[in-house]
Amino acid sequence: MSKTTPATKALEKLGVKFALHTYVYDSGADSIGLQAAEALGVAPFRMLKTLMAEVDGRPVCVVVPSDGEISMKKLASAFGGKAAKMMRPADAERLTGYHVGGISPFGQKKRVPVAIEAAALGHASVFLNGGQRGLQVELAPNDAVKALGAITPALTV
Repeated sequence: MSKTTPATKALEKLGVKFALHTYVYDSGADSIGLQAAEALGVAPFRMLKTLMAEVDGRPVCVVVPSDGEISMKKLASAFGGKAAKMMRPADAERLTGYHVGGISPFGQKKRVPVAIEAAALGHASVFLNGGQRGLQVELAPNDAVKALGAITPALTV
């Protein structure tokens, strides 16, 4: 497994301190985020999942705890829209340059607005996908917010 991805390169370029963690990715898992949390021995609320969605037809990136469920109403409102829906996996892969299960909010092919669940800011460190299946980056949540220019609304149900 390569530990150099567009995500890790983007973080290094920005001077963000992070630690890499690898695990055995299970493509058959019901929840990729929960499987990653279990594999690394991390509480699910610190393992953040990266999801691609659309608000009024515009692409957005959403980062929430792996044990959380996004409120589409809150998501639309956070970006000043009326309606939100999850992006089709093929569209997410084309837009980000990553494969589903390895989508990172960092180093995406096309930069889109990002929202990180407000509750994530209450932890000393969080885990986000490092740009490939089985690779996570651990960093301070405020560093992630700053690196992504993210907004931090409450997004989960």
